[in-house]
Amino acid sequence: MQETRLNRIARLLQKELSLIFQSQTRAMHGVMVSVTRCKVSPDLGICTAYLSVFPSERSQEIVENITKNEKTVRYELGTRVRNQLRIIPELRFFVDDSLDYIERIDELLKQ
Repeated sequence: MQETRLNRIARLLQKELSLIFQSQTRAMHGVMVSVTRCKVSPDLGICTAYLSVFPSERSQEIVENITKNEKTVRYELGTRVRNQLRIIPELRFFVDDSLDYIERIDELLKQ
């Protein structure tokens, strides 16, 4: 039962974070940020979000920028989910490089 609740909250946070990043990156032409996965701690205090950035060359720079502005993102998230969650979790962002890894494996297999 507890696992189901955590999964539902993680999906809610993933959806809302992706909408926040979609609205914020409209001004930056040629950059797309998507939230590939969210994990929530059992006490709902920490949300770990994995971000996929296109183009991947700028991924580290953009994730660092998002991490610097974590308080603003958390505030925006809080205004969106304040009716569903009592506590807005602390956010942690990481680069999801699984697509680059898959691309690298495909290159090696073609050789």
